[in-house]
Amino acid sequence: MSTKDKLPIKSKYIEHNIIHYQQCFNWDCGIACVMMLLPTEQRDYLRKHFTKICLDEGFLQSTWTIDLCYLLKRFGIEHCMYTIVKAVNSRRAINDGIDYQACKRVENRILNAEEAGICIKEKELTVKEILSHVECKGPAIVLVDSPLLICDLCKHNKMKAEFRRAFGGRYKGHYILVVGHSGNKVLYRDPALSARLCATSLARLHAARRAPGTDFDVILVNKDLRRCLI
Repeated sequence: MSTKDKLPIKSKYIEHNIIHYQQCFNWDCGIACVMMLLPTEQRDYLRKHFTKICLDEGFLQSTWTIDLCYLLKRFGIEHCMYTIVKAVNSRRAINDGIDYQACKRVENRILNAEEAGICIKEKELTVKEILSHVECKGPAIVLVDSPLLICDLCKHNKMKAEFRRAFGGRYKGHYILVVGHSGNKVLYRDPALSARLCATSLARLHAARRAPGTDFDVILVNKDLRRCLI
């Protein structure tokens, strides 16, 4: 963990008011994060036309971070993607059993992103930089290795995470929506869970997002839904 991430955060409570949405399948966590960012009318539209929109976007059983960018663009949400590799991650492709044509689809979306008006920056953001954005501008969609992320409030996966750290295990990519912080705790919404607010430490989020396969993918969303209590 970098020195920057170890710096104390001002003692305040910040949370973006988000209506929780739980994913419907084992692959649509990223889409669920996007749904949490949509106003009611757009969310209902996406739910009603889910299959058609997924087919229009070129995916149905797997999404990549770039796919979420195109979906955000489709619904007019300003954002910027940060990653350390502007290409298909071969490790993830192998783990997910993704074929050549699917990889080419993702590569083409990345290559055409600028023309489509989508911002991608090849840079690793620290957790503190993510929280700085969340504090001032909007939520962040973050790709993590799910078994490594422990919620201090519900601790639903604490045993699983400890087992993973001790014995290793297969990478399981998962998108969460970071919505705020309380002192030195990161507040987030996990679409795999029913409606609740989760919290974890900076160190745990850092560990979960640095696993091979994540490429430190983050989408910073410019949509201010904050409530701030000093």
